[in-house]
Amino acid sequence: MTVPARDRERADALRELLHHHAHRYYVLDEPEIPDAEYDKLFRELQALEEKYPELLTPDSPTQRVGGKALEGFEKVRHKVPMLSIRTETDIEATGAQNFDARVRRELGLAESDPPIEYVAELKFDGLAINLRYEHGVLVQAATRGDGEVGEDVTQNIRTVGQIPLKLHGKAFPEVLEVRGEVYMRRDDFEKLNELQREKIAMGAKNEKTFVNPRNAAAGAVRQLDPNIARQRPLSFFAYGWGEIVGGPQFRSHYDVLQALKSWGLPVSDKIAVAQGAADLVRYHQDVGRARDQLPFDIDGVVYKVNSLALQQQLGFVTREPRWAVAHKFPAQEQLTTVEAIDIQVGRTGKLTPVAKLHPVFVGGVTVTNATLHNEDEARRKDVRVGDTVIVRRAGDVIPEVVAVVPEKRHGNPPQFTMPKRCPVCGSEAVREEGEADYRCTGGLFCGAQRKQAILHFAQRRAVEVEGLGEKLVDQMVDAGVVKTLPDLYRLGFANLVALERMGEKSAQNLLANLEKSKSTTLPRFIYGLGIRHVGEATAKDLAKHFGKLDAIMDATPEQLLEVPDVGPVVAESIHTFFQQPHNREVVEQLRACGVTWEEGEPDRGAPKPLAGKTVVLTGTLPTLSRDEAKEMLEAAGAKVAGSVSKKTDYVVAGAEAGSKLDKAQELGVPVLDEDGLRRLLAGG
Repeated sequence: MTVPARDRERADALRELLHHHAHRYYVLDEPEIPDAEYDKLFRELQALEEKYPELLTPDSPTQRVGGKALEGFEKVRHKVPMLSIRTETDIEATGAQNFDARVRRELGLAESDPPIEYVAELKFDGLAINLRYEHGVLVQAATRGDGEVGEDVTQNIRTVGQIPLKLHGKAFPEVLEVRGEVYMRRDDFEKLNELQREKIAMGAKNEKTFVNPRNAAAGAVRQLDPNIARQRPLSFFAYGWGEIVGGPQFRSHYDVLQALKSWGLPVSDKIAVAQGAADLVRYHQDVGRARDQLPFDIDGVVYKVNSLALQQQLGFVTREPRWAVAHKFPAQEQLTTVEAIDIQVGRTGKLTPVAKLHPVFVGGVTVTNATLHNEDEARRKDVRVGDTVIVRRAGDVIPEVVAVVPEKRHGNPPQFTMPKRCPVCGSEAVREEGEADYRCTGGLFCGAQRKQAILHFAQRRAVEVEGLGEKLVDQMVDAGVVKTLPDLYRLGFANLVALERMGEKSAQNLLANLEKSKSTTLPRFIYGLGIRHVGEATAKDLAKHFGKLDAIMDATPEQLLEVPDVGPVVAESIHTFFQQPHNREVVEQLRACGVTWEEGEPDRGAPKPLAGKTVVLTGTLPTLSRDEAKEMLEAAGAKVAGSVSKKTDYVVAGAEAGSKLDKAQELGVPVLDEDGLRRLLAGG
């Protein structure tokens, strides 16, 4: 059906008008028309789109109302990683002063040099989200995930009124990724819980009240049914950016935030430009005093170097920017009572005493468990069942018992003693000489260790079995379908579809992902075995030094000590692990199931073609992932850095390369494509 020009123009005008009024209502809190008038305009647009489906656009306000429920979330690889920020927990002035001193030292500034200009912001207690706009239209929203890969939550984010489906103005970039926080206001949280209590009182099943605003917000964003997500009152603040293609050039972080605001994105009015450490200290103190009066939860403030040029110069350390820090507020503490002391068994067999508490609200969360760390710590604090204790929770740190209130103790309850046997499998619990912790000797035969061992083996940085999460592993182990790691590769379709909430498509996908995971690398496989004290770096060093797994398995502690950075404790741990017959059996069975990796000759100090060279990766390469390219460069001896400087030897740029490519061209750093990278690795 041909759309009359009159109706097409009216639909365009209605979309613009509704976007305008939604911004006034949700972002500026300055509505120009009553709700009834907005609803009337909305219904008019809805009617036009129903009559002429070709008028429906992705940025239409009618697309906020939800849609079909999803079977699961698709994975999204972030073009620019969503990195974590270093945290300062020192109270009062120290955190800000430490950060300022560190930045000045990195920049080589003297005491007589002018103060550095910073931007100070609130640290929102919500869920980090990446919004991707193309040509001004919201095309994707993804959670942070592990920083590299998140989940596609676009349908649910469309229901958040504060997030524009279409950017304002015309000067925005061709591609703009906005980083921000989805949160729930305290008053909205109370209204939501009141509604939940009414549902429960009326006999509704599977309904519950929410513990805190953060969990309610995160649960709404990760709700598979967007119509349910729409019923949760969510808000949003923008505080940063990811990939940007085209658009204006900026000199400062503050300028970018103001641009985001001009494009219709909500930016907190509590942002301040600060000159040096003294201003940061004042900001931290002012916000701390006003914290309880804010309409939403925060757990600290964030300081960022304002100059983008200085941010580039400072760069990154591991996975954290040197130019930013989160300064937490002092930990919040509450009194409660210890109802029991249970033993938790970890992946490596570590036995941890955990105080079971009378529920208490601490730091925005209802706490029922708190760690006692180990037997020595529990005895030092003299925590006993029935005691009144002080519980602390700082940010996302595991709650802990700070101290006992002795005057509130009744009678003389027995002192805590660590059990001599594992509470899960009954194996002997031993405490190694010089160690604070008891450990279960059951290894992979212990149910608690088995679950965690499988999760560790399947994680992204190990063998990587996509889709194998905690709940599914719990089901598999509890049902007896998986008892050891090799059992993963013996799973049949019938075993999987018999599990709760496991459909045929999900079962097929998991089997395909298991098959894909059989092809791995020696460092990933070693790391995936979960050998105590062996992290990713040590796994890489072992693979380089010995070349083959059998050589590692048969190595003596003395031979293991020849590996760089492997000390006596690590060497003994590796040797002990491979001396256990059941661990060798697991390895052999994994091989028999088809798990393979490339092996080579020992690499014990042979010259590296790229030794001493620094390389930066940017953009998307045609056939290599970022991790694959990094592994190849590191194997050739290169250091892979996160930012471009005068010390950078090469920049490898793929599609949609961003500011790093511009910086390389500005500094005259050689730029390679994927073919150039392969020639470089081959010695060309």
